[in-house]
Amino acid sequence: MPEIISYTEQAAEEAISLLKQLIATQSFSREEDLTANIIADYLKSKGLKVQRQLNNVWVSTRDYDPEKPTILLNSHHDTVKPASTYTRDPFSPYVEEDKLYGLGSNDAGGALVALLQLFLLLDAEQNHSYNLIFAATAEEEISGKQGIAALLPELGKIDLAIVGEPTGMQMAVAEKGLMVVDGEAQGVSGHAARSEGVNAIYIALEDIQKLKAFRFPLKSDTLGEIHVSVTQIQAGTQHNVVPDSCRFVIDVRTHERYSNREVFSILQELVQSKLTARSFRLNASGIPTTHPLVVKGVQLGLQAYGSPTLSDQALMSGFPSLKIGPGLSERSHTADEFIKLSEIREGIQIYYDLLKGLSI
Repeated sequence: MPEIISYTEQAAEEAISLLKQLIATQSFSREEDLTANIIADYLKSKGLKVQRQLNNVWVSTRDYDPEKPTILLNSHHDTVKPASTYTRDPFSPYVEEDKLYGLGSNDAGGALVALLQLFLLLDAEQNHSYNLIFAATAEEEISGKQGIAALLPELGKIDLAIVGEPTGMQMAVAEKGLMVVDGEAQGVSGHAARSEGVNAIYIALEDIQKLKAFRFPLKSDTLGEIHVSVTQIQAGTQHNVVPDSCRFVIDVRTHERYSNREVFSILQELVQSKLTARSFRLNASGIPTTHPLVVKGVQLGLQAYGSPTLSDQALMSGFPSLKIGPGLSERSHTADEFIKLSEIREGIQIYYDLLKGLSI
């Protein structure tokens, strides 16, 4: 790892200070107005022209040139609600040795403030071969429609995105998509004592077994197989009535070799039950391993991997995106969430090394 440039340490101190303010401010999904205010005020204090749409806040580099490619630096400032097993006040930022505790510190406050400082460092230098947009967005934890999905049309053409999420500063070059599917098996009601009717539960069980046994022919080099899991089931009204309906829910984790619509069509052909997808929005996403950003990351000693977890990356289409950030994914949504101060410092440095002199 290169020696930390002098002004990166100052950037880290500002990042940590800002993160403490964000931790101390409730920002559940759809309730992020106060943290949006904090981020906007901080950016204004740096002399930047801040733009805001709903609870999404963004800025562009001062030397923005429409002839240059544009890189989006994006992370989210909403959080889940705190787990009931917290032993500390989730809204009280507390530092103990190298750890900063608090709700949203790891997911994804550390990445957000590190990317913000990266933007400030590179904006101050100017004369890069690309434009930068920094966007702090809302509703990531619920894949909401008023977050990055609403903002992207306002940003213009994006050529590359860096999505800040806790990855241990390793490169998630691919991310699984998500599709939730409702299934309903139709039978014929009858009296159980006389073996009348057609039992919808038995139809559903046959279909569930097919779903369990099926393997999609195409695999992903980074994400492996598509995973299909039946996670809920409901049927019947009373013990002596053969049910004429059995409903179940399927959790489908997709990869980049199929679109969600293609996966849905294959599943529907496989079973008798009627399937209904709740949404096709959250497709698998990623970046080619031959992309200059990934190549540079490998040169810096970073590892590339496929991520099983979902982020706003799933809502980005038409341009490559890389998920990378300080912190660890396994700390997200846990009680007594924390991020290490050293991870934030390292994150800013690695972000800087990745983008300094990058040509896309």
